[in-house]
Amino acid sequence: MDPDTIATHDTIATRDTITTFVDRDLQGARFIRSTLAGAVMRGVDVRGLDIDAPWLDDGSLLVNGVDVAPFVEAELQRRFPGRDLRLATDPDGLRAAWAAVEQAWAAAVARVTAMPDGAADVSVNGEWSFAQTLRHLVFATDAWLGKAILRRPQPFHPLGVPHAEYETDGYDMSIFAPDKPTFAEVLQVRAERQAMVRDFLATATPELLAEPRPTAWSPEHEEPVVGCLHVILHEEWEHLRFALRDLDAQS
Repeated sequence: MDPDTIATHDTIATRDTITTFVDRDLQGARFIRSTLAGAVMRGVDVRGLDIDAPWLDDGSLLVNGVDVAPFVEAELQRRFPGRDLRLATDPDGLRAAWAAVEQAWAAAVARVTAMPDGAADVSVNGEWSFAQTLRHLVFATDAWLGKAILRRPQPFHPLGVPHAEYETDGYDMSIFAPDKPTFAEVLQVRAERQAMVRDFLATATPELLAEPRPTAWSPEHEEPVVGCLHVILHEEWEHLRFALRDLDAQS
């Protein structure tokens, strides 16, 4: 979907207009890759409302006049020990941050391998399966370490799974394998990419972290190396949250 539009069952509103819904029944509606930034809801029944907003800590979410974003962030830090390290800015801090998220993912992989055969390939409500999530993290590492930081001309592994807009944005999909790999193959490539980040951080210096790099998807814009690493850490923690949510749904 074009990010400048918001689709409903019978209405499309651009950012230049405001659509008002009065006495409307949106029970069971699903908004995917849509923007509700600045939306105002008054007198609404939100029982069972399920919001997943990976960038919630970038702003506020008011419920009955209370900004609940800080409470959500604090609860996520409690549920995911080490997540609070993801914005570290020095080499030692980043190494600790990566060790923490690797440990968290190791526990998730162990959980999946202990489940019945095929659990890694189960999709819940149309979301990526556990295996597809790992493949996307391979892609994310290739994009932000291999492409942005290391500036490799062709950084992508064929088993990677790109984000939904990759093809519609005009990027070449032919480099990715059309066949579904085994879970063992996914784990092997994933381990290689985790080691790639670990090895890079092992020798990272403050000077290297401060060096500018063209961003993965907007080369006209630059970010310091540390900013690119923050994207990788953000992807790791958010997709772990998604993966564990869907594993819980299988239990």
